[in-house]
Amino acid sequence: MSPRELPIYELEGAVIETVRGCGRLIVQAPTGSGKSTQIPQMLWRHGVLGEKGEVVVLQPRRLAARLLAKRVAEEAGTNLGEGVGYQIRLESRISERTRIRFVTEGILLRQMSFDPGLPGVSAIVFDEFHERHLYGDISLARALQLQQSTRPDLKIIVMSATLDAGALKNYLAPCEVLTSQGRSFPVAIEYWSKPVNFEHEPVWEVAAEACERVAESTTGDMLVFMPGGYEIARTVQAIQGARGLRGFVCFPLHGELPPEQQDRAVARYEARKIIVSTNVAETSLTIDGVTAVIDSGLARIARFDPHRGINTLLVEKISAASADQRAGRAGRTAPGIAVRLWTEREHGQRALQELPEVKRLDLAEVVLTLKASGVDDVANFPWLEKPEAKGLDRAEELLADLGALAGERRAISELGRKMLRFPMHPRYARMFLAAQERGCVRPVALMAALTQGRNFLLRGVGKDVERAREDLLGEEHESDFFLLMRAWRFAEKNNFSLDACRRLGIHAQAARQVGPLFEQFLQIAGDEGLDIAEGRIDGVEVRKCVLAGFSDQLAKRLDGGTLRCELVHQRRGVLARESAVQKAPLLVAAEINEVGGRGGEVNVLLALATAVEEAWLKEIFPDDFKDTRGVSYDESIRRVVSRRERRFRDLVLETKVSSDEAPLDAAAALLTKEVLAGRLKLEAWDEAVEQWITRVNRLAEWFPELEVNPVTPADRATLIEQVCYGELGYRDIKDKPVMPVLRDWLTAEQLAVIDLYLPERLTMANGRRSKITYHDEGSPVLSARIQELYGIEGKFTVGNGRVPVKIEVLAPNQRPIQVTDDLTAFWRDMYPKVKAELSRRYPRHEWR
Repeated sequence: MSPRELPIYELEGAVIETVRGCGRLIVQAPTGSGKSTQIPQMLWRHGVLGEKGEVVVLQPRRLAARLLAKRVAEEAGTNLGEGVGYQIRLESRISERTRIRFVTEGILLRQMSFDPGLPGVSAIVFDEFHERHLYGDISLARALQLQQSTRPDLKIIVMSATLDAGALKNYLAPCEVLTSQGRSFPVAIEYWSKPVNFEHEPVWEVAAEACERVAESTTGDMLVFMPGGYEIARTVQAIQGARGLRGFVCFPLHGELPPEQQDRAVARYEARKIIVSTNVAETSLTIDGVTAVIDSGLARIARFDPHRGINTLLVEKISAASADQRAGRAGRTAPGIAVRLWTEREHGQRALQELPEVKRLDLAEVVLTLKASGVDDVANFPWLEKPEAKGLDRAEELLADLGALAGERRAISELGRKMLRFPMHPRYARMFLAAQERGCVRPVALMAALTQGRNFLLRGVGKDVERAREDLLGEEHESDFFLLMRAWRFAEKNNFSLDACRRLGIHAQAARQVGPLFEQFLQIAGDEGLDIAEGRIDGVEVRKCVLAGFSDQLAKRLDGGTLRCELVHQRRGVLARESAVQKAPLLVAAEINEVGGRGGEVNVLLALATAVEEAWLKEIFPDDFKDTRGVSYDESIRRVVSRRERRFRDLVLETKVSSDEAPLDAAAALLTKEVLAGRLKLEAWDEAVEQWITRVNRLAEWFPELEVNPVTPADRATLIEQVCYGELGYRDIKDKPVMPVLRDWLTAEQLAVIDLYLPERLTMANGRRSKITYHDEGSPVLSARIQELYGIEGKFTVGNGRVPVKIEVLAPNQRPIQVTDDLTAFWRDMYPKVKAELSRRYPRHEWR
């Protein structure tokens, strides 16, 4: 088929008109319609790019970027790297003459960081945007900001096969949406008859069996989807060994293959072909002649692992939407068939769609990139879909801990800019920079690879395996990493033999997957000019590199008798029992797991630990290490103590306590706080003291001319603090006199008249002295038994007659029977009734 016959050309006129008009366009077109290869050429042919401008086409995957560039170069009649080129991590084929440049998403975002104006770029095409990769989201937002500010001439095109364009259209408004229906043929979906456990029945064997079945009923080529390079290699072996597939040629296809092997997989052959591919063949790339798809239902999916504080690529089940995309590859040129290696019932339990990466990835790397671009306030960045505030806070905190951000505004530091050169998680960028200084890049690259996948050293093994490990791997007390590294070297030396690995409790397949990652990390380090040569390993320097990358997971053992630890950022956890560093007082944990316990309790387990030393903290993070002095109240001894602490960030490394050196002002304030909270009691602060304070306050109210200051709640705390001043413990203040301090509240003149104006007791006409109680509101109350009031008439006052006093008449049992302000009226009106009742109850008392 000629490229001009592809369905996308029905939109050619509208595409060019819209791009020249509003400059923003969404194109919806199914896979195979030609959008990825033809729309960039349309822009070039119609002069949209100007004389020397280029169109940058963003691809989610490196392999697709390279193969698409190769195909477009052939169609455009130009050499690859001249008119059409590509730029991916670790590889580039471009020149000054390049007009169409296919790149991976991270490449463009880094270019925006180092050259924000994007000179020479006339248009940006975001291909396969429905996959919602994090860097694609961020690059689109940055492009939109650029277009709205300094580059109104920049053209933005977003393309996808399955995109829901509603929200995106609002985000890009004003924006046009163009849709191509494409051409596709029906695809029959077949499910496996019974569930398969790939742990016991390898997925490559099941896939080869499916290929044999399909080979008999179809005539075209086959496409088999596998999650990664290892599974692909085993599948190719299984297919080549299957009798029913001897007439087929079989090729692997994934991003880690050399370019010539990738080209071989997509070339045309006389014989029928089986391509075994990762999900790179799910979208961007159309492979001609495929009429059958065998789908393992698995893929390596990027996801944040909170246990390790990094993004991981682990094998997971794909969503139903991805399965539909894969199935559609069988219907591009003729009716096809898609065989799914799971049951129809299992299909109903799969997620409908994969979450956008912004919702499932650690944001540290992208936040660092934004900071490098001058975006200090990442929370208010125009996100297409805003991440959780917690995720952004966690990313900024980690970057600050690594030294990549500095100051209150958390702007990018010089170290942060150096870290940004490495296309990897900032933890490992920090470790590599430290490793270059310390001459241990190679072991650090292996450690980085070891943390990416599942732990291949099995736990809970038998005694025979434990003894074999001790014999072959030796003892270890400095780092769990060192034990893992020796175990991996053993597995590699034995070619990952199942028998040899089983002897040491090594999961052979998981161990095998470390090798390619190790080589990848070494290649990145080498490309950045780091020394990756083999050399003598200094364990101390390697451990310092681990500290540099995981300082946010520094832990201090709480005691020698247990494995309990305290971590930075006010967390606690328990060191794993199988850890080799159980004697280390200070360690960093590269893996932190939350394990559910009984009754909803969550246990925090620290694993992959490395012993570190306090002196290294000062050496690597001098600004985060400090000595503090302070005082605190020690509840156990009920005494104020002075405390000297040595801290790394908020983790207390050492505390020295003295019970005799606390400053007296601070001690008085802390003791006062305990008294006010009711945890300590001043025995001398009794009811008489409270009455005295009330009398002072009423004196201030009733006799303003005396200029008495009332005692407010704040003043009460001040008075208690004065009582406590000079003392350090409860024993010192418990029975300390209070009234001397309270009396100092009044001047000598005020003190001289308080008992005269507001006396504590009143002498009545019969010579008896009765107690007066003062309240915060209302009149004072004189309380007296009825017999004590015989012969007394009239009303009472204090304060030279200015303050009336109520009389509380008490029964012989001291309980109130009447409150009155006029005894004459009481004897006349109430007493006869009271006398009749009380004389019967208390016949031995005098009743007049």
